[in-house]
Amino acid sequence: MLTAIVVVVVLTAFTAIYVAAEFAAVSVRRSRVRQLAEDDHFLAKRLAPFVADARKLDTYIAASQIGITLTSLILGAYGQAAITPTVLEWITPLAAGDAPWAHWIARLGPQWLASILTLLALTTFNVIVGELVPKTLALQHPTPVALATVMPMLWSLWIYRPFIGILNGSGNLVLRLFGVKQSGHRHVHSPEELELLIAESRDGGLLEPDEHRRLQRALRLRLRSARELMVPWVDVEAIDVAEPLSTALDRLSQSAFTRVPVYRGDRTSVVGILNTKKLALRRLQGMVPGAIGDLLQPVVTTSPTTTGDRLLALFQQRRTHHAIVTDDAGAALGMVTLEDVLRAFLGVMPDDVDPSVPMPAPATGAARG
Repeated sequence: MLTAIVVVVVLTAFTAIYVAAEFAAVSVRRSRVRQLAEDDHFLAKRLAPFVADARKLDTYIAASQIGITLTSLILGAYGQAAITPTVLEWITPLAAGDAPWAHWIARLGPQWLASILTLLALTTFNVIVGELVPKTLALQHPTPVALATVMPMLWSLWIYRPFIGILNGSGNLVLRLFGVKQSGHRHVHSPEELELLIAESRDGGLLEPDEHRRLQRALRLRLRSARELMVPWVDVEAIDVAEPLSTALDRLSQSAFTRVPVYRGDRTSVVGILNTKKLALRRLQGMVPGAIGDLLQPVVTTSPTTTGDRLLALFQQRRTHHAIVTDDAGAALGMVTLEDVLRAFLGVMPDDVDPSVPMPAPATGAARG
């Protein structure tokens, strides 16, 4: 009986390793494994190729599932053969006595009852020790568990290699028959799911309230369009390219904005951006040009549906702080600046706050300096 118990414990331990490896592999952060691998961590270097490639991860998971199935089947078969006879020896005398349960045992059959009790005991032990405990450990500590199980998994991949291709291919075929697209085992979270994860981190004390708000705003940037972030064109301060420079200078000297859109004819037909700082500098140096058009910078345009995160990428790529939002015909609908996007992310810009007055509303018009 002692030998049987040892075999059961060993088989359950193998099941636990496979379960832990599976849950840890799909939960571990790729960036963390990659960092450890770059630091020449022996186990991380062997795990990194599997967590970085969806197809290799699929093979890795298949090996763990084959291992779980085999160890569970062997455990059940061995338990019935090695433990049931011992249980039967304990039950048979009970069926021959005068106790109330003796008739019930005799009627059910001692052999059948011994098999049921053995199966229930083995299943309960295997589920708790071989599945639930390692699953919880893997989900709570994915990186150390994934590293600790990678070597047994590499050996299993070599042993099960002939079966993995057949079983994976058959499974994918069945999925295709049902019209299900195979997308791998990695968790991919939507922005809504990420918000829930951030909220859980805040509730768990891992994030301060300010950090939580900033992360929420960062996620919602991709849900905010240029149309929502822009200043409507009717509120944008703009000048006509044909306006005399002296008149424009007098008007712009009263403006708080340093980059002003310039249009030709129709106010929605923007031809460039005037940098009033450069204009003022040239005027001080006695180098004032004869017309506004001589100082125009190229205009950057964007669609009303461009999201906040793409606007940031556009500003970085074009090395600008502003863009004109235009419709399909090229007519200006509004102007969006880096300050508008950052305000949506940070809530308040540092230069928006004056301690002596209430917080102002978002600035309208052209871009500030």
